[in-house]
Amino acid sequence: MRDHDTVPYSLPDLPDEDRIARARALRDRLKQRRSCRYFSDRAVPRAIIEAAIEAAGSAPNGANHQPWHFAGVSSPDKKRAIREAAEAEERNFYAGKASGEWLDALAPLGTDADKPFLETAPWLIVVFAQRKGGIEEDGTTQNYYVNESVGIACGMLIATLHEAGLATLTHTPSPMGFLRDLCGRPDREKPLMVVVVGHPAQGATVPAHALRKKPLEQISSWL
Repeated sequence: MRDHDTVPYSLPDLPDEDRIARARALRDRLKQRRSCRYFSDRAVPRAIIEAAIEAAGSAPNGANHQPWHFAGVSSPDKKRAIREAAEAEERNFYAGKASGEWLDALAPLGTDADKPFLETAPWLIVVFAQRKGGIEEDGTTQNYYVNESVGIACGMLIATLHEAGLATLTHTPSPMGFLRDLCGRPDREKPLMVVVVGHPAQGATVPAHALRKKPLEQISSWL
């Protein structure tokens, strides 16, 4: 017996061959996605960023509290401030905060403390997880499965941006409390990542190591 309001579930009824074709087509497009560290300053319409955030906002989440906030940053001054603060944390990371094992794992990707993409790319989307607030964002209602919910939303955000033909990079400086201050977000929100968005620079490359992906046989089991 339902004791809550409902609406009909809506989904197109497709033959199995169409479902398979659609799944494989999207798989093939998403497999082309690569993290980009070399961005052009070519402009990207805000409408694309808005559509991607709206797609992220439709992600499944705990109790439908939608515990996320996405700060779209295009101001050159703000991007410069984020870069300067992030690079300060990254210098500490590479100078001794990170273990040797961690640095060895990063070596094939060629990363270092310099993050020019944070200033060059036309958009940064700073993703915040809301510990409290509920759907009304009252600041007090407990949210549930916050990290899981925001993680799914970020995946949908990146997939939408890729579908729009844009390059992305996830950047996670640690600690990243400075993002909350620079974006003017409340203490109850936890910054989780910066999604860098834009067009790849001419001649941009990706590390060959990044092309190594575990095969289906390794990442799945069938019971």
